[in-house]
Amino acid sequence: MERISDFLVHYPELAVFLAIALGYVIGGIKLGNFSLGPVAGALLAGLAIGQIAEVPVSGMAKSFLFLLFLFGIGYSVGPQFLQAMRRGGVAPIILSVVCTVTGLLAAYTIARILGLDSGFAAGLLTGALTQSPALGTATEAIGALDLPQAERDILVAHAAIGDAICYVFGAVGTIWFLTTIAPRLLGIDLAKECAALETQLGIDRKVPGLQSGYAPVVLRAYGVPDDAAAVGLTFAQAEARFRDSRIYVLRARRDGRILEGSPDLVIEAGDVLAIGGRLHPIIDILGPRAAEAEDEELLDAPFLTREILLTNAGLAGRTLLDVASEPWARSVILQSMRRGGQALPFGAGLILQRGDVLTVYGPQAAVEAATPEIGTTIAPTTTTDFVVLGLAIFIGGLIGTLLQFTIGGIEVVMGTSVGALVAGLLVGHLRTRYPLFGRIPDGAVGLMTALGLAAFVAMTGLHAGPVFFSALQSTGLGLLLGGMVVTLSPLLVGLAVGRWLLRMNPVLLLGGVAGAMTMTPAMAALQERAGSPVPVLGYTPAYPPAQILLTIWGSLMVTLMQ
Repeated sequence: MERISDFLVHYPELAVFLAIALGYVIGGIKLGNFSLGPVAGALLAGLAIGQIAEVPVSGMAKSFLFLLFLFGIGYSVGPQFLQAMRRGGVAPIILSVVCTVTGLLAAYTIARILGLDSGFAAGLLTGALTQSPALGTATEAIGALDLPQAERDILVAHAAIGDAICYVFGAVGTIWFLTTIAPRLLGIDLAKECAALETQLGIDRKVPGLQSGYAPVVLRAYGVPDDAAAVGLTFAQAEARFRDSRIYVLRARRDGRILEGSPDLVIEAGDVLAIGGRLHPIIDILGPRAAEAEDEELLDAPFLTREILLTNAGLAGRTLLDVASEPWARSVILQSMRRGGQALPFGAGLILQRGDVLTVYGPQAAVEAATPEIGTTIAPTTTTDFVVLGLAIFIGGLIGTLLQFTIGGIEVVMGTSVGALVAGLLVGHLRTRYPLFGRIPDGAVGLMTALGLAAFVAMTGLHAGPVFFSALQSTGLGLLLGGMVVTLSPLLVGLAVGRWLLRMNPVLLLGGVAGAMTMTPAMAALQERAGSPVPVLGYTPAYPPAQILLTIWGSLMVTLMQ
């Protein structure tokens, strides 16, 4: 054991990677449907390794990784941050503010009652509200206190210990409350409410795969019999009869020749038509009316799948059904949608927002013509714009150190971490207007956010490990029970405000509270319990502001406790 300790002390960078690996193993262990997740796992792994060796931790390395993480988070949610306040997103925004402010006030009150120092108080906040990024801003705020370095180190360790103690119930309690207690308090059948909302939005659950945003699209050939109702109609007139099913005629074979489709081409008896659209409407509508033909040459048309970032302000605020009536949308099929990184269930009544990512499929010419009407193609890229990345974090951090204000006579400095987060938000938002500005591949953003936070909390755990048990004895059971109160307070207040003040749909309310708590596992648990994906529609507008506010609360909590 002594040799292992010496090795970890001499090679602290390897200890960090070990903590990250063990953290992902611990975080991946499931008890029923619950798992801690890699971030909490990395913190526990760091604390465990810290029992073996006092691993030296570089403050600069922690800050570097945390700034990368915060910029990546801001970059990811930036396209939806401002849009969340528009187009019916005001209620989730208010809900998000109510929940986050309630969480801060509850944590501050409990910390004062228990007589906690600023480190434990910050850990109480971050663990009970499962907001690990706030642990970073709290650490930065502790580092700026006018205290001896040894005292600051103890406070940082206390923050990590408090977070670890309160996190488990913070996660389990939120999932349990939203999936079991909240529906009972609201007096609803969660599955029935989701089904009613799906009907309202025009989501047809009978179509296989719709929950994941995918529906099979086919191109098939059908002969036109002499007595067919479509004889004498133009392609456009025939398609208009089945507008809701989005069936279109791509081309036709007539007298051995292939005719490229156009809206004004008239259908004649004996034609063989290449008809495209979703599989089930085609089978249900055309199966009883026409005989399917085998015509490889007719069906051999170039098709294209493309991801498009919605930047056209003229489409924002319109429903999918409304947009589908545009001439350029003919024969273009929507396969899936993402908003704020979350897949959306979609139906005719779903309202588009700027920053949505649409995956469309259809004839190559039609998709290429529709692309500029929607926005800009998200082309795969392996190149990161390091000029924008570096300058944005530098300028954001600089402004964060200069930006300060007074609350109740207490001076609050935003700090480099909040500055980097805001810089990421700004760059992410600018992408919806200037898609080629500050491009960072999705994989790079994922690495920044996942590795940045996991490594940061792992190093925090390594730092706190040697004093974990002595600090735990000083807090007793009070910190654990206090954390439970902090977890439940914003859940109860948010539920009451959303139901009786904001009059939110109960399904969107539950998703919104999950977003306000920045608990993606809780949203996923809601979807599983309801057997429906629609809670995500409440989650996506509430998540971005909550992510920002809760991250800021880490530094604010430390300041308020002085």
